[in-house]
Amino acid sequence: MAVELTDANFEETVLQSDKPVLVDFWAEWCGPCRMVGPIVEELAGEYEGKAVIGKLDVDSNPEITMKFGVRNIPTLLVFKNGEVVDKQVGAAPKSVLEGKLTAQL
Repeated sequence: MAVELTDANFEETVLQSDKPVLVDFWAEWCGPCRMVGPIVEELAGEYEGKAVIGKLDVDSNPEITMKFGVRNIPTLLVFKNGEVVDKQVGAAPKSVLEGKLTAQL
């Protein structure tokens, strides 16, 4: 299952992770976010132990959302060693997200 990310745990869970991290910036009211959600959950299961997969609710966590300049959702950011190394804005098929994640393993 995807890790629930917040303004409070983002630094420790994402920026200090020794594994690549995929962060799904989403909101309950966002239709395309609901399309991407199940894909993110699948990836969380498939990459367990190899990567961290997390979801950050933009409405509840404005600090991190603003810090990374997220204006459109869903936005998926891939982090490695605390840095953003890849980005997907808008809904995308699982194969695209897998490619971005696999490239960082």
